[in-house]
Amino acid sequence: MNLLENYEKFLEEFNIEIEEIFEKQKEFIKCKKGCSLCCRQGDYPFSQLEFTYLMDGYIKLPAQIKVIVQNNIKNLLEEKKNFSGERFEHKCPFLINDECCVYKYRGIICRTFGVCYYDDIKDCVRLPGCVHYGLNFANVYDENTKTLDMEDVYPKNLRIDKVLESPTAKKYEFNHGQIRPILDWFGAQY
Repeated sequence: MNLLENYEKFLEEFNIEIEEIFEKQKEFIKCKKGCSLCCRQGDYPFSQLEFTYLMDGYIKLPAQIKVIVQNNIKNLLEEKKNFSGERFEHKCPFLINDECCVYKYRGIICRTFGVCYYDDIKDCVRLPGCVHYGLNFANVYDENTKTLDMEDVYPKNLRIDKVLESPTAKKYEFNHGQIRPILDWFGAQY
């Protein structure tokens, strides 16, 4: 079995875990088809393995979609070059007409976005950014006091590094490589 096949096996198992988290938190989640707020502003950290898997999906896209993605990447890299702030956040280059054109191949950050979890490294509860738009967890989060009125936060840390080094991932014996923003991976290729 090759590296990507092992990663796909891991994703099958991980997707079940994520579905269970979404089910447990469903009363707080407003995610639905067509909502792409999470894909409109971020830096989208991907491990080298995830990026390789993503590119496997990209290769399988129809030619006209590839051209759109290539133009999106080119434009974003140019914007980033002219950016002078600390963290360049942008629309995902794979978001076309409010849908992910490589959905099956999306990264861990994409698979876990929308849920609430405890980050034991930063010692804080992580909420999706859409909470500030009245969406996920907005009914239990107080913007003024920055507090969450919810008793049960799913205890699994869903940071990309924690997920890729979890016992589930270790079963499949893959090296995920370095983790960096998606545009950094593209910048290395252009």
